[in-house]
Amino acid sequence: MATYKGIQGFTIQNLSADPSNPIEGQVWYNSTSNVWKVEEATTVGTWATGNNMGTARYGHAGAGTQNAAFAAGGNYSPTIATTENYDGTSWTVSGNLGTARYRFPGAGTQTTGLVFGGLTPSPTTVRNQTEEYDGSSWVSSNPLNTARYGLGGAGTQTAGLAFGGNPYDTKTTATEEYDGTSWANGNNMNTARDTLAGCGIQTAALGFGGFAPPVSAATEEYDGTSWVTSNALNTAREQLSGCGTQTAGLAFGGYTGTATTGSTELYDGTSWTNNPNSMGTATNSGSGAGIQTAGLAFGGRTPTPVATTQEYFGPGAAVTKTITVS
Repeated sequence: MATYKGIQGFTIQNLSADPSNPIEGQVWYNSTSNVWKVEEATTVGTWATGNNMGTARYGHAGAGTQNAAFAAGGNYSPTIATTENYDGTSWTVSGNLGTARYRFPGAGTQTTGLVFGGLTPSPTTVRNQTEEYDGSSWVSSNPLNTARYGLGGAGTQTAGLAFGGNPYDTKTTATEEYDGTSWANGNNMNTARDTLAGCGIQTAALGFGGFAPPVSAATEEYDGTSWVTSNALNTAREQLSGCGTQTAGLAFGGYTGTATTGSTELYDGTSWTNNPNSMGTATNSGSGAGIQTAGLAFGGRTPTPVATTQEYFGPGAAVTKTITVS
């Protein structure tokens, strides 16, 4: 009878833990969990559960990559200033924000991060503060020209973008560009809304979803000068999260007006396509980081605040799967 070694020229590894960097087609036996596993490319995007954050929260800022992200601020009664860093496996506590707040966006990377705007309760105060992050501590910078919360964000620490949001009991189309020091007003969005998501860079950004009212599916692209309306999301929603670029965006989670959704959509620069696999835990008011083929969702509400971390692997990404042996 043919054996695996006879066919492949080598035996299957017996490991006490999964390899840290498996290659596509690699097969091994995990002696700790007593299962056979294989590394293979996904045909459709899929979500996997990661380790929880240290602090459950919603309405927090976040940015970075799937293996190097930050989460800052948020609300879990009370509003917090706590920051955590993610290394692809676990979250660790870092330096606090200068201003505790929630419903504000993040941009940049884990070591060159940016946050701006937001809201603090008791008494309710709409914020314009901007802070820069170096991976361990926050430094205040010049404020937004228009204080607001529930705004969208994109870009980097030296080329950030703020758009939409709520100055207080109204919706705005205001856009501002950050140059690493100060904010300058740009051309307005076409649809005023808050609690929308954003991704991309300052000269090629994407804004989508939000609350106008009603709950919106509107998508707009920014070229560094003007906003142009593009094709709408398949599922209208607010308080959603996103990541990626203007030509390869990812939208996930949010509130449809009647329910929290885990629906996931991919943008190709023209249209949105539904991914057949939704988030394992549907959340709204969470945060996102990464790219379309390697996304990250963390925190949010279900409706109670959660500390969940979920990793997204897009079509073609390598994922580890368990083999059923009969």
